[in-house]
Amino acid sequence: MASSADEPVSYERQVKTLFRSKDQQSMLRHFDLWSYDDVRAHADAILGKLRAGTMPCDGAWPDTSVDLFQRWIEGGKAP
Repeated sequence: MASSADEPVSYERQVKTLFRSKDQQSMLRHFDLWSYDDVRAHADAILGKLRAGTMPCDGAWPDTSVDLFQRWIEGGKAP
């Protein structure tokens, strides 16, 4: 879901939808990408992997999606 730069980013409305079922299943041994608490706790590490292009493992996210995830972090990680 697109979001304007001044609109608050929500985990449930925007961030969670970025993670596919395939992504969620492959990361379950570490944490649950569909769990707000898990993603909030690991947000900086996730962002690092997204920026490096190593997550998800089958291809990097577009910059707009990575930027949205970063805005969620910078905005306080709203549920």
